Amino acid sequence: MLSFGLVGCGRIAKRHAELLGLGEIAGARLAAVCDIVPEKANAFGERFGVSAFSDMDEMARSVEIDVFVVLTESGRHAEHVINLAKYGKHIMVEKPMALTLTDADAMIRACDAAGVKLFVVKQNRFNVPVVKLREAVEAGRFGKMVLGTVRVRWARPQAYYDQDAWRGTWAYDGGCSPTRPAITSICSNG
Repeated sequence: MLSFGLVGCGRIAKRHAELLGLGEIAGARLAAVCDIVPEKANAFGERFGVSAFSDMDEMARSVEIDVFVVLTESGRHAEHVINLAKYGKHIMVEKPMALTLTDADAMIRACDAAGVKLFVVKQNRFNVPVVKLREAVEAGRFGKMVLGTVRVRWARPQAYYDQDAWRGTWAYDGGCSPTRPAITSICSNG
């Protein structure tokens, strides 16, 4: 049985907590949750019957965890993964892995140095169209492929950005909000 500790109790944490905390994944269980907003952590802790913390280091020292799951603001993924690697436990991080290549490389180096595996959540690879495309490529339906291009046209409505102050900021989300004039010229939905 692998024990998971969630770092960050925001929107996506609900899905992770339900899968782990309600026994939806064989061989995995939710062991603890952490958020810098104690009320968020406490709410998750109470709902799933696990310890709640407002400090990830305290959680790491207090509870036996096999895998940390970093669910914080995108711009803080590198900081949190690098910090957690020192505990010698595997780490799963929500997408995007990092906002810069420098940060991504630092995360990989920290995990390599600590001998831990780093996994980035890429849930869309199991979507039916993606699976069917992979099957077609592997079956040779397109002949010998020498070049490929993919364009994904997803957009976020304003309500998405309104959920948290960090969304759409350069520092924590990489930019792109239709109500932030300094960056609307590069946004697909602005």
